[in-house]
Order: sequence, then C-alpha cells, then structure tokens
Amino acid sequence: MKGKKTDLGTSNCSISRTLQIIGDWWSLLIVRDALMGSERFNEFQVSIGLAKNILASRLKKLVADKILSIEPDGKSPFIKRYVLTERGRQLSVVLVALWQWGEENCFAPGELNVRVVDEKTGQPIQPLELRTDDGRLLAPAEFRMGLRSKSVSSGD
Repeated sequence: MKGKKTDLGTSNCSISRTLQIIGDWWSLLIVRDALMGSERFNEFQVSIGLAKNILASRLKKLVADKILSIEPDGKSPFIKRYVLTERGRQLSVVLVALWQWGEENCFAPGELNVRVVDEKTGQPIQPLELRTDDGRLLAPAEFRMGLRSKSVSSGD
C-alpha cells in the first residue's frame, strides 16, 4: 500500500523545500531538457520517454511552482510552449553540479562522450566549487548549515 507523500513545503530546511518542488527525477529531467532548448510537450516526451499522463502532471506542477511558464506557440494556437522562468533557469547550477558529480562518479574513464561546455568557446566549464565570500575554497568538512545570525545595525 502506498502512503501519502510527505509535505516538505513548510520545513525549515532549504533542501527539503527545494525537493518539494523538484525532488523527483522526472522534474529535473524536464528542466534539463528545457535548459537544452526543449519547449513542447512532444519534445519532452520523445527525449525523456515518459508516459503522457505523468509528463502532463509534472509539467503542470512545474508551472504551478513557477519553474516553467506556459506561452503560446506562434506556429499553432493549439500548441503551447513550456518556457523556463528565471526561477527555473537558476536550477542550471543544480543540474551542472549533478552532471559534474555524475561525470566523476557514475562513468568509467572514457565512457561518457558528452560534456558541459561554454556555448561561445566550446571549452568545458570548470568544476563547481564552494567558496567563502572572500574567495577561499572550502572542503566539505569546512562548512556547516546553521541558523543565520541576526544582523547588527552599524548605528547601535
């Protein structure tokens, strides 16, 4: 028996709230394809191979969560385009991080023949890194998630 999915939308954790919106793999694959230029239902379906009812459900949720917007297609009044919003485009960093992790950890050397590259130069992009405000590189053991400190007014 399937249980009801836990609602993470009110959690005090940014990761939990993000997963509430884009936490299933189909949604991330739709955003990946949208970043690569797909806009139409059939383009997503052919690329991902997802059943029409599930794809329709995921697209509807991504629109409701303001990751995609629906725009008319200039070619036909019966076709709509799913276009990334600014909020959706910001997910490119998340997808590149997943891509780079997968490149390093999910493929044998020489097995992967696709890379993330700079559109202008064709050169591979640098690995994403965690850095402090002053530019210092951080290792995983050198950061933590903690409560934000309250700002102190300079006039006090």
